[in-house]
Amino acid sequence: MINNVTIVGRLTRDAELRYTGSGIAVASFTIAAERPYTNAQGERETDFINCVVWKKTAEALSNYTRKGSLVGITGRIQTRNYEGNDGKRVYVTEVVAENVKFLEPKKTNEHGSNAPEGNYTPKNKNSSQSENKGNNGYQNYDEDPFENNRDSIDISDDDLPF
Repeated sequence: MINNVTIVGRLTRDAELRYTGSGIAVASFTIAAERPYTNAQGERETDFINCVVWKKTAEALSNYTRKGSLVGITGRIQTRNYEGNDGKRVYVTEVVAENVKFLEPKKTNEHGSNAPEGNYTPKNKNSSQSENKGNNGYQNYDEDPFENNRDSIDISDDDLPF
């Protein structure tokens, strides 16, 4: 079975960070994602997608994003239900984010720290650290490898993917 979701959009509000009784971080947030087509009036409609993220990724999302931040997530759709205060069954469908990508440049937040950009996925003990990573496991986009290169690049039409 396949249950895989990829969403790029803006946070509709600051992520709501909480901790479970056993101390595990969990953040709830909503992403506004525009549909790729226009309606009959020529306007783009927007979907508001409820998401949840756990552990270190939840803390990073809460610390380094705010309402309006552009993020990309991958994860899976999850449904759950519970009995509401009125005794009726309440059904919830949400995306459980497993990988969060911060898609905007670094900004200084209200606490004075710099927000990272790039991927944030907790480090796996078995993963290779030799990838192009900066501090704290984030991809380093600060340096332009072609900045001082004034040489032209020869690319034939056969090398282009389109």
